[in-house]
Amino acid sequence: MKVLHVVTLHTPTHDFGGPTRVALTLTRGLRARGDQALVTALGDRFDGGMPDEVDGAPVKLFRARHVLPRFEVSGITSPAMLARAGRLVRSADVVHVHLMRDLVTLPVALLALRAGTPLVVQTHGMVDATEKRVAKLVDALGMRRVLRRADALLHLTEGERDAVAEVTAPRPTAPGLRLVNGVPPQTEVRSGRVRRPPVVLFAARVQKMKRPQDFVRAIPAVLKEHPDARFQMAGPDTGAMAADLLALARDLGVADALEYLGPLPHEEVLRRMRAADVYVLPSVFEPFAVSILEAMSVGLPVVITRTGGLGPEVAEAGAGRVLDLAEEADNGEAVGRAVCELLEPAANAAATRACLELIRERFTEDAVVDRLRGIYREVLARRTGRPADAG
Repeated sequence: MKVLHVVTLHTPTHDFGGPTRVALTLTRGLRARGDQALVTALGDRFDGGMPDEVDGAPVKLFRARHVLPRFEVSGITSPAMLARAGRLVRSADVVHVHLMRDLVTLPVALLALRAGTPLVVQTHGMVDATEKRVAKLVDALGMRRVLRRADALLHLTEGERDAVAEVTAPRPTAPGLRLVNGVPPQTEVRSGRVRRPPVVLFAARVQKMKRPQDFVRAIPAVLKEHPDARFQMAGPDTGAMAADLLALARDLGVADALEYLGPLPHEEVLRRMRAADVYVLPSVFEPFAVSILEAMSVGLPVVITRTGGLGPEVAEAGAGRVLDLAEEADNGEAVGRAVCELLEPAANAAATRACLELIRERFTEDAVVDRLRGIYREVLARRTGRPADAG
């Protein structure tokens, strides 16, 4: 089976985060099962030539052109990629588009529809109803057509499924199927013992949506009970917030406890997770963060929000603390209390065991890839009357 994964962007520091990570993970898993899978995307900020492999997955990257800088990721494209896209689409058995309102994934999805190549679409929580005029124009020009005519529309949660359905209403979307994110098993995991000094970690894009300000505002509350605690903030500064966050730490009198590590290679992120005691991601809107799964895969207890896609599973398993946070509020005290609870030795050990069990039972990379291959075979069977070779 030949599968083309299409995602918007890859950079040396993984600025686009989850969707690119998911595309790479799925491609690697498909190839391990004998399928021919490839990721194509725009590449940006590479000093030399573009890589042809990322994290063990083959990639075809095209240099990004920032034609609409005001729209950031949505405003980049590549004439070279669009010129080659038709050939890439026609050579695939299935085109899997990680879709957003942009000048990359949406045009390729429309090309797949025109070419008649089976199309699977995954939105990662990036497509929902909106009153923004540009987004509504994009929806009218092609987004609704893709969401209605794709062969399968993958969602992470029921909330995401319902949000996408609002975009195409009153007409229905393509057949909806749930596909969660998965992570590979880790050979090195935490013991569940709280270190001295304890380490609290934030590892995600530093941008408003991730609410790193709540991480910083939690520091004083934690230091009251754990004066030696250390706080690490890692990730690309895609929201140009890092300087302001460090200034906020100075204003709060906790600058000495906070270290901004900047963007880190993936293996270094996992190493930092194994060396930490609590992971904090206070995003109020977080569809299904891969970073949360990765933290739990090494046994690192998490502090997350109930509105995130993983909130129900984490709460049920006891793999951390799940909070009700307000988007416009100062949530520092609430986050700080949750961190302190998880720095208690017994609570930390119990949450570590729950993390590892939850990942093993529900979110392994193998289970997700097997589920995806079944979806592909179902799509191909509907289209051709015969299943694809399972390999």
